[in-house]
Amino acid sequence: MTQTLAQAQREMARFLRDPQGRAAPPGIEARRLQVYRDLVYRNIEGFISSVFPVLRSLYSDRAWEDLVRDFIQHHRCNTPLFLKISEEFLGYMAKREVPPERPFEAELAHYEWLELAVDVSPGKPAREQPDAQPHRHRARLAPTARLVAYAFPVHRIGASFQPRDSGATTHLLVYRGLNDSVQFMELNTATARLLRETNASPKDVATVIGSLAQEWAMQEPQLLSFAWQQLREFNVLGALCFVEG
Repeated sequence: MTQTLAQAQREMARFLRDPQGRAAPPGIEARRLQVYRDLVYRNIEGFISSVFPVLRSLYSDRAWEDLVRDFIQHHRCNTPLFLKISEEFLGYMAKREVPPERPFEAELAHYEWLELAVDVSPGKPAREQPDAQPHRHRARLAPTARLVAYAFPVHRIGASFQPRDSGATTHLLVYRGLNDSVQFMELNTATARLLRETNASPKDVATVIGSLAQEWAMQEPQLLSFAWQQLREFNVLGALCFVEG
């Protein structure tokens, strides 16, 4: 029975995923197969290395190639879009067994991927709103901003710093600035809590801060003054917008 086009494509795909473990499709010159093998690997590896440069730097060339080839062989992507390859690799890393020498790998990968996610996210940075008032406006993260928390200080990890144990939670604000460049900012626990609470609440900023003042046993007027100034600074950076009502 004549092999259908779909069958031939599946056979070729299985071979390209695992050229060492799968037989080559019949009737195709070895030189041509090598071209396809190299194209598949180099394209995917190139996308991954460009998005995860710090993670890549922690691996030897051989170990990195083994990792990427394992991803190609075993991970089943849910999208054909090249731009989504890094997101698929992120999912692969999240499911991978944690290496004892690099327990931070999944978080580091997420941190590096965020730069691309924020860079290509739809929408625009927030515009400055000097007339906003805490009793009339709610605070919302801009569509080009993300607030994240990690068990490891991922923004400091590199060849000379690879912690084995997690420490205090690291809070980071990742946003696209008004010049369209992606910025990272480390926040203390209180500021991160302020952003999370105001962003999630349907109430105006003053009401949210009043609740936090009670919880933290602080004077409400002083906390409101300080917190509102912080929120305004985030607004000026393009990371936060104020919504009336």
